[in-house]
Parts: sequence; C-alpha cells; structure tokens
Amino acid sequence: MRPPSSDRPAPLLVTAVLALSSALLLALVAGEWPPLVALDEDIADTAHGWAVAHHGTTRVLSILTDRVWDPLAMRLLCAAVAVWLVWRHSAWWTALWLALTCALGTVAQQTLKAAVGRPRPEWPDPVDSARYAAFPSGHTMTATVVCGLLLWLLHRCGTGRALRRTALIAAGVSVLGVGLTRVWLGVHWPSDVLGGWLLGALVVALAVVAYEWERGGGGHPH
Repeated sequence: MRPPSSDRPAPLLVTAVLALSSALLLALVAGEWPPLVALDEDIADTAHGWAVAHHGTTRVLSILTDRVWDPLAMRLLCAAVAVWLVWRHSAWWTALWLALTCALGTVAQQTLKAAVGRPRPEWPDPVDSARYAAFPSGHTMTATVVCGLLLWLLHRCGTGRALRRTALIAAGVSVLGVGLTRVWLGVHWPSDVLGGWLLGALVVALAVVAYEWERGGGGHPH
C-alpha cells in the first residue's frame, strides 16, 4: 500500500537534493577539480600542523575514532538495536530493514572507495594511519547512516521529547565529531568527510522512503 501522495513530496525532495549533491561532489573528486584539491590540501595541511603540535588532543581524538566512533562499533550498535526490536517488540520487518540498510551502506561505501581510488593524504610525520582508499570517509558515512536510522526510529516510535533531544545531541556530536577527527588525524581530505556525510544521509533518506512506501506511510514500527 502506497502512502498518500501528499505524504511523499518532502522526503522525495530531500532525497533528490542529497542525490544531486552527492553526485556533484563525486564528479568533482573523481575529476580532481583544481579548486577542490587546493582547498582540501590547505585545510589538511593546517589540521595536520595542529595534530602534530597538540599531542594530548590528538591522542584523545585517536581513541574516540578507534573506539567510540569506529565503524565496527557503530555496526554493533545497529545490530544490538535490531535484536532488541525483535526481542521486545517482535518487529521483524523493522529489524531486517535496519540491518539491511546498514549492510547496503557498507557495500556502497566500499564500492565507491574502489571505484574512485582516491589516495589518502601522506605526511612525513603521520599521527595515524588507515586502510583502503580515501573517498568517501568510511567512519563518517557509517556514523551518519547508523545515527540517522536510529534517530528516525525514535521519532517514528513516538518516544519522549527528552530522549529524542538527548539522542539528537549524541548523534550530532558523533557524526560531526568523527568527520572532524578524521581530518585532524590526517587520514582523510575534507571532501572525503563531506562525501561521507552526504552519502550517509542519502542512504538514510532512501531507506526511509522505502520503509514508508512499504508500510503505507503511517503508524509506528510493528
């Protein structure tokens, strides 16, 4: 059953804007557009200088990115919520939707990394290291997908305002923090992080549209 047409334009418009923005950034990165490359290099150079000069801050950010905001930790959080949905509410469809969206986001992320093949920043005095190609930032995209999905579920389930505000703050700090951390540690260009934010938001938007379309556009998760 499809939701009424009046319910669909806003989510579809947001999805279209995110898709166009992501495609534009992908084209600029793949084409190595000189102004973007120059801006990336300037910001990365400045951030790396700060990282080398402020060892304590760099150490804290390294722990956050490797422990709290690590993609594996985010995926485990997503899996835990999926298990809770089945255990407490028998919400099999919602749990499956959550797990599949997270998995498809990871596949899309790795596919784009392989297709673009963008080298990571290289430094004579690196403060951290990372694997795979640079674009998009896997940490940033994973955090955006997981936090976005969980925030939407909280909103749809009608949870209390205090809980939603707390979750929104935690998600905002995580999504913004992990992106800035990846640039500070010198393992990503700023446009890699921007790509992670845009593509992660696009995955969430597509998943929400698909969920609403399947469930009829109203009510709470079953």
